[in-house]
Amino acid sequence: MQNLKIRVKNIKKELDRLFPKTTTSLIYKTPFQLLIATILSAQCTDTLVNKITKPLFKKYKTPKAFANANINQLTKDIYPVTFYRNKAKMIQKTSRIIHEEYKDKIPREKKLLIKLPGVASKTANVVLGHAFGITSGFVVDTHVKRVAKRLGLTKHTDPAKIEGELMQIVPEKDWIKFADQLIWLGRKYCTARKDKCIEHGLKLTHYSK
Repeated sequence: MQNLKIRVKNIKKELDRLFPKTTTSLIYKTPFQLLIATILSAQCTDTLVNKITKPLFKKYKTPKAFANANINQLTKDIYPVTFYRNKAKMIQKTSRIIHEEYKDKIPREKKLLIKLPGVASKTANVVLGHAFGITSGFVVDTHVKRVAKRLGLTKHTDPAKIEGELMQIVPEKDWIKFADQLIWLGRKYCTARKDKCIEHGLKLTHYSK
């Protein structure tokens, strides 16, 4: 455990050099919009989600608007994303709960957020971390899964187990930023097809040995 914490510290220094300022690439103006965008982003690129949410948020401006939307039309509006039919249903159910039970406000407790349809740990962590600055857990998406394993920070493939491990070896104050940095590292260098860290003169791969 101590060796892993030292490794994290060294990796963090390199990530701070590469990505000094990071945040989610999802475009949003309100916590509710971030919630919807994050639900849509499951197994889908943020780039595609941003293209969809730009007109989507102009058409449906409030939780009530999503809740009262024609489900067939809402499904068409988000058609390009993966599992669009299921996501449309989840978004409408969640919007209705937020409107009726929470008076259009996003709950700031993870235990409440994960009860919403379509909201799991990753989504709750993203929303709480970026919309409110609340450290509730460690965001684990496909990039974090891949990069964390390549860096020797985990041997697991289950997101829940990976999150648990990272929360033990990464200081809590760094959870939000460190997760963002791993995501950007996965997008730019340590991609699914090839680990480009060495090609770009990065030292990160050495920490996994």
